[in-house]
Amino acid sequence: MQYDTIIVGAGPAGLAAGIYAARGALKVLIIEKGGIGGQIATSWEIENYPGSPPDSTGPGLTERMRQQCEEFGVEFATRTYLRFEQTVSGFIVKTDAGNLETQTIIMATGAEPKLIGCKGEKELRGMGVSYCATCDANFFKGLKVAVIGGGDTALEEALYLTKFASEIIIIHRRDELRGAKILQQRIRENEKISMMLNCVVEEIKGNGQVESIIVKNVVSGECTDVPIDGVFVFVGQKPNSEAFVGQLERDARDYLITDDEMHTNIPGIFAAGDIRRKSLRQVVTATADGAIAAVNVIKYIEERK
Repeated sequence: MQYDTIIVGAGPAGLAAGIYAARGALKVLIIEKGGIGGQIATSWEIENYPGSPPDSTGPGLTERMRQQCEEFGVEFATRTYLRFEQTVSGFIVKTDAGNLETQTIIMATGAEPKLIGCKGEKELRGMGVSYCATCDANFFKGLKVAVIGGGDTALEEALYLTKFASEIIIIHRRDELRGAKILQQRIRENEKISMMLNCVVEEIKGNGQVESIIVKNVVSGECTDVPIDGVFVFVGQKPNSEAFVGQLERDARDYLITDDEMHTNIPGIFAAGDIRRKSLRQVVTATADGAIAAVNVIKYIEERK
């Protein structure tokens, strides 16, 4: 069976692409190796997605997107994407459960935050542990939070958090921050922000909600139990692009390179969402990418007729 387009990934970008492609009368398959929703499925509440109702959750939002896909006839399959091969009529998508034929492909495999790797991090993710200040800062109004990391992103997010939190502690494993000098200056001048340098987080503690962190000084070896209401982790993002090595063009940070119309370096293959090089990674930009990719898939197929 040949599809008009196969979408790899079922996060907001992939789901939005599915809705738009199916509404364009295309035969669409979305393949996903894990659950539906991507990173946003771990968010406990959503307030900055336009039109989302009060008490909207990440799982709730993406479940509605999935339902919309099915209402328009999108098919879903749980498979692990391996690679693609070009054919005269399009592409063969190789998966762990066999091969699939399609005219086009939309890569929407997303990215994922790098973890600290400490005890309690995974267990309390979405319950005080966050990887996106823009998404979750509003939930910490008047509270004390920790920011883990010392690069540009960590410093920018710490400054953003000062609009909401009453106190921010930046915890960094080195003896000095790595971010831009102007950001470091702003950090030092902000009365809400303090720093714990030469320190790492050994454990995040809490019973259903973050309550404290165990911080270890890497020089002295001393450990301190610091009461805290939230932990924001900014030690890097990792795009899920390993499967594209040698086939699709990536930048120095391994994100897929596209133009504004979501075309990759191979005609007929598009990319959308957090997997592509871009300045802002949010649900709203992911869904926009997905819509743009799907519309250009439709144009691509029509032009080939």
